[in-house]
Amino acid sequence: MAEHQASIPVIDFSPFINGTEAERQAVAAQMRQASSDWGFFYLAGCGMPEASLRQAFADSQALFELSDDAKQAVAWQNAESNRGYVGVRRERLDPSKPGDLKEAFNLAPDSVDSAPNLWPSELPTFRPQMESFLQQCVATADRVLQAFAIALQQPENFFVSAHDHHHHTLRLLHYPALPEGFSAQGGESRAGEHTDYGSITLLFQDDAGGLEVRTRAGEWIAATPIPGTVVVNTGDLMQRWTNHVFCSTPHRVNLTTTERDRHSIAFFCHPNHSADIRCISTCSDTENPPRYAPISAGAHLLERLNATY
Repeated sequence: MAEHQASIPVIDFSPFINGTEAERQAVAAQMRQASSDWGFFYLAGCGMPEASLRQAFADSQALFELSDDAKQAVAWQNAESNRGYVGVRRERLDPSKPGDLKEAFNLAPDSVDSAPNLWPSELPTFRPQMESFLQQCVATADRVLQAFAIALQQPENFFVSAHDHHHHTLRLLHYPALPEGFSAQGGESRAGEHTDYGSITLLFQDDAGGLEVRTRAGEWIAATPIPGTVVVNTGDLMQRWTNHVFCSTPHRVNLTTTERDRHSIAFFCHPNHSADIRCISTCSDTENPPRYAPISAGAHLLERLNATY
């Protein structure tokens, strides 16, 4: 595998948060280019407090160190609720391969029409700290969605208003260290090749590495962790919404760093379940007519989740 990590764009987001209108437009244009060419980019200066991120990783580690019984007491039950603990090999992101060598815990922002979160009773500070972190993720995601709307010549709140029920999912992810001499069976991996289901994903990584992104040419390259950045990628619904102006790119977590644990935190943004996902007016013309029929965001998500588990 070639190492062309620097090719994945790094974009400074701080001028979008604090800059002039011209600076905001320039950042939005960079994000459009990156989303079109790659479907992935690193975002620096996203406004997420470093202390909050450190606390979230500490909380995640504490959760995964709980006993199996404690984790099973808050286990994932079904795709409709999509909350709670998911054990190692329970999930198969690449349906043609064995279950993924990772465990996860799913949370979501409170909303009037969502299932309740499951909270481990052994960790009394876990809930308030995670609820605060969820709010910060929503704020960051909304700013990214504003930039995407500007990039597509839409009103600034075009995407934000379609996400205002906060049907998002926060996933704490733990990839356990594997025993010395471990040999993958039948294409096992830490996370199989997949695209994300929703509109955008914010991914916070530790320094273990392992994330790989497939280029348009079909080459797998390392998305090496860069301190102070969040990885942003576009998902299947954003690709559908934008008529492939923004692409949803396959990615995976490989087995190259199996001697140590890997932790990451992913915030999967999903439009309101009732949102009508149809080709945006500025994303089609006579040369590029709409590729998809309209679909509700909720129907799309349920279809994908049921296939994954």
